[in-house]
Amino acid sequence: MKMKVSFLSVFIFTFFYCSAQKNNDVWPAQKVNDWYAQQPWLVGANYINSSAINQLEMWQAETFDTAQIAKELSWARSIGMNTMRVFLHDLLYKQDPEGFLKRMEQFLTIAKRNNISILFVLFDSVWDPYPKLDKQPEPKPHVHNSGWVQSPGREALEDSTQYQRLEEYVKAVVKRFATDKRIWGWDVWNEPDNTTGTSYEKVDGPRKIELVTALLPKVFNWVRSQKPSQPLTCGVWAGDWRSDEKLKPIEKIQLENSDVISFHSYEDEKTFEKRIQFLLRYKRPIICTEYLARGNNSTFHGSLPLCKKYKVGAINWGLVDGKSQTIYPWDSWERKYTAAPPLWHHDIFRADGTPYRKYEVEFIKQLTKK
Repeated sequence: MKMKVSFLSVFIFTFFYCSAQKNNDVWPAQKVNDWYAQQPWLVGANYINSSAINQLEMWQAETFDTAQIAKELSWARSIGMNTMRVFLHDLLYKQDPEGFLKRMEQFLTIAKRNNISILFVLFDSVWDPYPKLDKQPEPKPHVHNSGWVQSPGREALEDSTQYQRLEEYVKAVVKRFATDKRIWGWDVWNEPDNTTGTSYEKVDGPRKIELVTALLPKVFNWVRSQKPSQPLTCGVWAGDWRSDEKLKPIEKIQLENSDVISFHSYEDEKTFEKRIQFLLRYKRPIICTEYLARGNNSTFHGSLPLCKKYKVGAINWGLVDGKSQTIYPWDSWERKYTAAPPLWHHDIFRADGTPYRKYEVEFIKQLTKK
C-alpha cells in the first residue's frame, strides 16, 4: 500500500511539474513561421551605448544618453543592420516605473528612426550578482564587462518575497509595449543557468540553477498573461542539443516555452553549423542571439553566411567599443592586460564610429545588401 501511494504521489507530482513547464499558449509552429516569413532577415548586435558600463547606467535618468544612442544606431543602420538585442533590468522599474517606461519609449523612437527593430531581454544571469542602483562604478582597467550586472540579483533571486515585485516589473513592461511593432520579440531570460565561472567566486552555483529553473516557467507565464503580439524566446547557450534526451531540464523549459528558438554560439563555423542543425528539428524560426569571439574562431565570415543559408537571424555581441570593454577577451578576468588587445574579442566600431576592421563591415554590408 505504501509503495502504491508513493508511486501515485510521484506520478501526480511529475505530471503537474511537467505540465507547468510548457505553457499551452506557445504559438503553434504554423503561426510563428508565418510571422517569421513577414520579417526581414534579422541581422544586428547586442547593444549598450558606449558611455554606459551596464544596463543600469544605460537606462537611469541621469545617464540616459539619447544623442549617443542615436549616433550609434545610425552606424548600425549604415552597414545594413536592422535589429538590436537590448537588456533591461528589474531595478530600473523599481526605482522609477513611469520614467523607465518613458525612456524605453524614447529609445524605441530612436530605433524606429533608424529602421531598427528591438528584441528586449527581461532577465539576465550573467556577471555581477549584486546590482545596485544610482551611480555605477568605473570600469576595471582592461577587464571584459567588469560592470555588467545580473537581473534579478542574487538577493532577489534567493528571496521569494521579492518575486511579486519581479512579476510586477515583467507585466508592466510587457503590457505597455504588448502591441508595439517596433519590438519584434521578448527574450525572457539570458543564459539562465550561467554561473559566471570564477569571475564572482562561490556566489553562483547549484542553488542558483535550482532557483532559476523553478522561476523561469513563471516568468514565461507572466509575459504571456499580457498577451503580447510579439513572440517569446529564451536562448540555449551551453550543452548538447542533438536530441531531447540530452537536454538539461532548464534547456527543456527554454525550448518548450519559446515561440522562436534562439541560441548562442561563440565557436568556429563547423560547430556553429552543427548547432543550427540540432535545432532545426523544432521546425520553428531560429535566431542566433550571441556570436562573435574572434580569438575563439567565431567570426562574421564564418557565422553570417551560415545564418543566411539556413535563414537564421544573426545578432553578434557588441556594436561599439566603450565602457563595457568587450573588446577584451573573457580571460581578462584572470590574465592581466595593460593595453587594448590587437585582436578584438567583440564589437564592430571604435568610439569615433570608424570600423575596427573595414573588411568585416564591407562583408556585413555585402550580405545585408546595404
